[in-house]
Amino acid sequence: MKQIMKVSVALLTVVLLFAITISSITLMPSKTVAENSSSINKLSPNQSNNNNYNNPHIISKNITNISNIGSQSVQSKISVVASFYPIYEFVKAVGGDRIDASVLIPIGAEPHDFNPTIQQIQKANSADLLVYNGVSMEEPWIHDLTPHNIVDTSKGVNLLTNPNDPDIKGPNDPHIWLDPVLAIQQVKNIQNGLDKVDPKNSAYYNQNAQNFIKQLNKLDTAFRGNLTSSKCAKKDFIPFHLAFAYLAKQYGLTIHPIHKGLTPNGEVLPQKLVEVVNLAKNLGLKVIYSEDLIDPRSSQAIADQIPGAKVMVLSPIEGINATEQKAGIGYLDKMYQDLDALKEGLQCKR
Repeated sequence: MKQIMKVSVALLTVVLLFAITISSITLMPSKTVAENSSSINKLSPNQSNNNNYNNPHIISKNITNISNIGSQSVQSKISVVASFYPIYEFVKAVGGDRIDASVLIPIGAEPHDFNPTIQQIQKANSADLLVYNGVSMEEPWIHDLTPHNIVDTSKGVNLLTNPNDPDIKGPNDPHIWLDPVLAIQQVKNIQNGLDKVDPKNSAYYNQNAQNFIKQLNKLDTAFRGNLTSSKCAKKDFIPFHLAFAYLAKQYGLTIHPIHKGLTPNGEVLPQKLVEVVNLAKNLGLKVIYSEDLIDPRSSQAIADQIPGAKVMVLSPIEGINATEQKAGIGYLDKMYQDLDALKEGLQCKR
C-alpha cells in the first residue's frame, strides 16, 4: 500500500510540473504582445499632436519610427547643420529621419546680428553638410566655415538688388524664403546636396522633397488666390523692414517699409514715423505691421496716430519665439499666419 502511495505522489508531481511548464509557455507570447501594444500606444499621442499643415517630414518620421525600428538602429545618420530657422525647416523636411539636423543661429535669435562662436564654427566644420541661405544673409562669417560639403540654397534664384543697405554685405536682397515659389528652388538645392553626400538614400530624399514642394505649391496657390485685386481693396502694405520685396513682387503687391533697410537694425527717426503716418492715411490703410523678434513700439506709434488703425505681426520668419517652438509651429504655419495678416491689412474679402 505504501509503495502504491509513493508511485501516486510521484505521478502527481510529474503532472503538476508538466502543467506549470505548459502554462508558462502559453503566457509568454501574451506578455510580449501586451508590451508591444503598450509601446505603440505610447507613440500615438505624439503623432496626433503634430500640427504642421500635414508636414510630410513629420508624417513619414512617425511611420518610420514604428515600422523600421530595427533598420534605423543600424543605419547611421549624416550630420547636417543649417544656418538659421527657415533653412533648418527645409533641411528637416527633405532629410527626414536619415539625417541629424541642427541649426547654427539660435531659433529665437535675430539672424542679422549673429556672429558664431568658436564652438559653433567647429560644429559646422565637422558636419557632413552645411546648408545656408546665401545672398549675403550669412555674411561675412560664412567664409570662416570650412565644412566638407556645403549648399548655397540661393543657386538658380532670380535675385532682387540690395537698395544700398550697408548692413547686407552683398549686392542682393537675401529674403528669398518668403516667396513660396523661390523656396521650392531652395528645397531642390537641399535635395541635390543631400543626394551628393548620401547617395544611397537619394530616392528617400527625392520623395520627401516632392512632398514638401507639394505643400509649397499649395501655399503659393493660397497666396495667389486670396490676394487678388478682385478680392482685396488694397495692394499696398506697411511692414517694419524691407523683408517682403520678393513676396510683394510675386503677388503684385506694393511694399512701404517703416525701416527701409534689409535688416531691422537701426533707429527709426521721428520724421520717418510722421512720413509713414501720412502715407497710411493717404492710402487708407488701417493695419501697421510689426515683427515677432523686434520691439513693436515704432509700429504702435504710427498706428496710434491713425483713427481705427491697429498693429499686427507680419513675420519675416527669421526665427520663432519659445512659445511657438513649444507648440510645434513651423515654417508653413508662419506663412499661413502671414497670409491671414495680409488679408486683413489689404482689406480682402473673406
